[in-house]
Amino acid sequence: MQGRFDRQLKAMMEQEASSRLAPSCLWPVLLAVSGGVDSMTMADLFLHSSLKPSFALAHCNFSLRGAESDGDEALVTSWAEEHDVRLFKIRFDTVAYAREHSLSIEMAARELRYNWFSELCQVNGFVAVAVAHNANDDVETLFLNLLRGTGVRGLSGMEPVGRLPVPAQEGQGRPLLLRPLLDFTRKQIEGYAFARGLCWREDHTNAEDSYKRNRLRNQVFPLFEKFNPSYLKTLRQEMQRFGDAEEILSDWYHCHKEVFLLPAKGEEELVVISVRELLSQAHWPYLLFRTLESYGFRTSALDGIESLLRSGKTLSGKVFRGDGYELVTTTDRLIVRACPATEEDSSLEISGPGCYAFRGHHYEIRVLERTPDFCLKQPAGRLVLDAETLPFPFYFRSWRVGDWFVPFGMKGRKKVSDFFADHKFSKVDKEKAALLVRDLDKAASRISAVSAYRSDDLHKVHSGTGKLLLISQLD
Repeated sequence: MQGRFDRQLKAMMEQEASSRLAPSCLWPVLLAVSGGVDSMTMADLFLHSSLKPSFALAHCNFSLRGAESDGDEALVTSWAEEHDVRLFKIRFDTVAYAREHSLSIEMAARELRYNWFSELCQVNGFVAVAVAHNANDDVETLFLNLLRGTGVRGLSGMEPVGRLPVPAQEGQGRPLLLRPLLDFTRKQIEGYAFARGLCWREDHTNAEDSYKRNRLRNQVFPLFEKFNPSYLKTLRQEMQRFGDAEEILSDWYHCHKEVFLLPAKGEEELVVISVRELLSQAHWPYLLFRTLESYGFRTSALDGIESLLRSGKTLSGKVFRGDGYELVTTTDRLIVRACPATEEDSSLEISGPGCYAFRGHHYEIRVLERTPDFCLKQPAGRLVLDAETLPFPFYFRSWRVGDWFVPFGMKGRKKVSDFFADHKFSKVDKEKAALLVRDLDKAASRISAVSAYRSDDLHKVHSGTGKLLLISQLD
């Protein structure tokens, strides 16, 4: 494994070599080491590489698992001291950061670590950051992309060599992001670690099925392995072909886009599409998708725009929403412009258990195994739902006219506006109410709960419920 790793590492670094940099084997690299088997294996491979790369370790303690997080930090510290390798450590209050920036815990941790890695590179001269993503992670990402909706680009998986996902510093490029374990499976990495007698830490949350990635890893992929023991190799070969197809499609798109894209007028207009010229192109639905995908337009919005164009009845003033952007129609043009979140229309993805801030309130999301003695009472500020009926991710969003649900304990549907009136919600209460929904595609829809007041009857706990979803308002 060491020889193969060295060849791949050399190829990755030479891919980005230029005359203004030192020889690639001497580039200083920062290794992101968590203490798990993947990152500890990566550190050992760098240590014994025949390339003799210059490297240091970076460890983040996210303060999420108490003594377990401290144990991870202690292991990485011990390894660095034993092998005389420079170590950078930091401790984050991830929960507080997530609340302050209205992020999920997962996204907050991602922002914190990558921003810190970027700072370390800038101050200490590291050219690249190496992370320990492996072949299993790559295939998991493929299916997560498919589940949320993606174009061909999302089918090609992770890049072995990319750029750190942070804003570029003025006058500087972004550091490289290397994935030197991407061609190794988790079994190969564990086999190497056992053979080398390495020490590592197991994150107990990897065995839990609260997150989509874990459910794929623990429930779905074992079935794939029964159908095809080499499914990882097969899927990654297909992902490479998807990547090749994406390059061809990208070239084709760039050759055709100038025909239907018009000059923008003013700072507000980001994209202007000529309807007549777009419809004159072969495969125009793909051209439309490729133009709008980077602005966060989801499947339902794209379907709506395409249906409108097919109808030949384009109307002025019709609005479709993306993630932070909106598309407005005129009689002959489609105009994309920024649509910042407002107090009247905002949303937040709930990607897993953790603490979240939304519209001035803080909420805690937990998933627990149901026990016979668990109290199912739901006082004000607390909801108890059947977790299987509302899988992650779901969303908090603001109220929209036409929203409705079947309140727990009732048989008929009720408009959320009537629920507000019955419970004497003030105007401010309505504006700050967090509505739980399974998706954001519809302008108004059946909601899952008014948090943390009342849930929809679809999510009630019953005799067959195994896992409970607890939603508590903390203030």
